[in-house]
Amino acid sequence: MLVERGLQVMDVEVVGDAYAIASNYLRKAGVISATLATNERLLEIIVELFRRGELNKIRLANKAISQFEAAELV
Repeated sequence: MLVERGLQVMDVEVVGDAYAIASNYLRKAGVISATLATNERLLEIIVELFRRGELNKIRLANKAISQFEAAELV
């Protein structure tokens, strides 16, 4: 993660890879539609987890999938 003048700069590659992993899984599971459009709620979950300190893309994707699916059940 980069820090410049007190501002946190997001590692776009990690977030992008985590989104690709999570969205691919959720599409194959039939939880989200198979469109090319970005699922904003899933992206928000991933960004929030990243900001909280999760930097590993696999763990980030897995946690996002769990949170997304849990929200779908409510």
